[in-house]
Amino acid sequence: MTSTSSTAAATASGQAQNPMSELIRRPGAGALWQVLAALVWLPQAGLLALAVQSMADGAGVAGVWPMAAGVLGLGLMRAWCDGHGGLQANRAARDQLSSLRVQVVRALAQASPLDRARAASGQAASAVAEQAEAIVPWLARYQSAMWRVRILPLAIVAAVASQSWLAALILLVAAPLIPLFMAIVGWRAKAASEEQMLGLGHMNAFLLDRLRGLSTLRALQAVDLTAQRLRSHAESLRTRTMRVLRIAFLSSAVLELFSALGVAMVAVYIGFHLLGTLSFGAWGGKLGLGQAMFVLLLAPAFFEPLRDLSAVWHDRAAGEAALGTLQQLQQQARPMLGDAAALAEDRQPAQALSLAVADLEVRAPGAQTRLAPVSLQVQPGEHVALWSPSGSGKSVLLAQLAGLLPVLQGEIRIGDRVLDEQSAAELRGRMAWMGQQPHVFAGSAARNIGLGRELAAEQIADATAQAALDQVLAQRPAMSLGEGGAGLSGGEVVRLALARLALKPEAGLMLVDEPTAHLDPETAAQVAAALQRIAKGRTLLVATHDAQLAAHMDRVIELPLLDDICHPAPEPCEVSA
Repeated sequence: MTSTSSTAAATASGQAQNPMSELIRRPGAGALWQVLAALVWLPQAGLLALAVQSMADGAGVAGVWPMAAGVLGLGLMRAWCDGHGGLQANRAARDQLSSLRVQVVRALAQASPLDRARAASGQAASAVAEQAEAIVPWLARYQSAMWRVRILPLAIVAAVASQSWLAALILLVAAPLIPLFMAIVGWRAKAASEEQMLGLGHMNAFLLDRLRGLSTLRALQAVDLTAQRLRSHAESLRTRTMRVLRIAFLSSAVLELFSALGVAMVAVYIGFHLLGTLSFGAWGGKLGLGQAMFVLLLAPAFFEPLRDLSAVWHDRAAGEAALGTLQQLQQQARPMLGDAAALAEDRQPAQALSLAVADLEVRAPGAQTRLAPVSLQVQPGEHVALWSPSGSGKSVLLAQLAGLLPVLQGEIRIGDRVLDEQSAAELRGRMAWMGQQPHVFAGSAARNIGLGRELAAEQIADATAQAALDQVLAQRPAMSLGEGGAGLSGGEVVRLALARLALKPEAGLMLVDEPTAHLDPETAAQVAAALQRIAKGRTLLVATHDAQLAAHMDRVIELPLLDDICHPAPEPCEVSA
């Protein structure tokens, strides 16, 4: 049977999720409030022009007070609308950024721990925590500025055209040149921002990796070399940042040039028109002083939205680059079968599970294996060793049995259920898996064994006793472990991982990958004995090429290699221990 459920489920999951682009394109209430605030300038300019005309007609100061009160009231209204709109836009941007982060973190958490294509932890942390902040000004400021550009110039041109068609024509001719040249600059700004964020992510990943291995670097006397490489990364990032800033200044210069030319041409026309040199351009006659003042007040405001857009143009480039980085992280993460966050609720000891594998293609995305299609049958409570040369694909096989990697072809049946997208989360709750390189987090040994769960001291003590780790912890009761297992030997790290298995009584199937690799014979014997104690009453499948460990198992199954297909080896070889 061919199984493509994992790929189809991943595609369906990506389509079912709210696409990031939909979060960006929705106009928010904050942008509409800020557009309203900008439109208030039109009646304000009208009142100011009317006041000037009244004073020119000899009305005096007394006749200007109502207009001044109107300007003041509209100014307060404009300030409130702008402030309220900015607050709403920032809140909406924060909410949308939180949604984006949840999507990316969920995708990263859902990814298989054996996925070789996933981003480094330092790079992912930088993208989600630091680079993603560039999305907030893009949503809060750039989106509002874009809506003002779409609405306000049209309203101003209409108001100016009601007084002078020539002044409106001047504005219409000058306006398209600004977006044209800014778009040309913006393409390069986006590329520069993407390069900057890529360099920042690589530097953070490099720094985190070197900090984790600082003790090793000191032992190898490679600290100076690492510092030189870090300086090289920092210098590259500085160069890319300065390139982004140069492009940002260039876009502002383009805007200021064309907006200044547009305002100057309107002012020149109005001046010569009032002097009588240019008698055309108005509707049916000469413009009055108030009308000319109204046009002059609106001309700079016509370019104001474009100026605001230029000020946040770099925010758009940085925001799109950050969004692209988040999308890439989300798309690169290869999800495992089922829900990775599902936890088993039943903590009672489970019955041993049977395992049946039929024509399973042992293959992982981006990795090569040498195993032929695998078929095997394991009875409940049986302890079986999987035997094949190192590097042939035993780890990939165990990961597929645990639902950590997709099943490309074949069938896996655990107990009475087929391992697929619907059953994977529940079945994983009834399994325990131990990889070749158990990860140790910075913190106490108890928290590492319990993996953050609130467990009683008696449970921890019983698990460490089963894993033969109790004497080590008794000698160092206040020991705090470093990231990656600093403070423990290789054998002690393996026994710590065995203690984790002991704390999962609901697991009826245990999958263990090379627990005695790179251990001396005495330590390997202790690990084998501890593994047998913990696996008592449960089904155990252990991948190994250690003859001493295999001798403790009920059966040894020699897995066929692809090279064996050309020779008469139709069935896996079983050797009774």
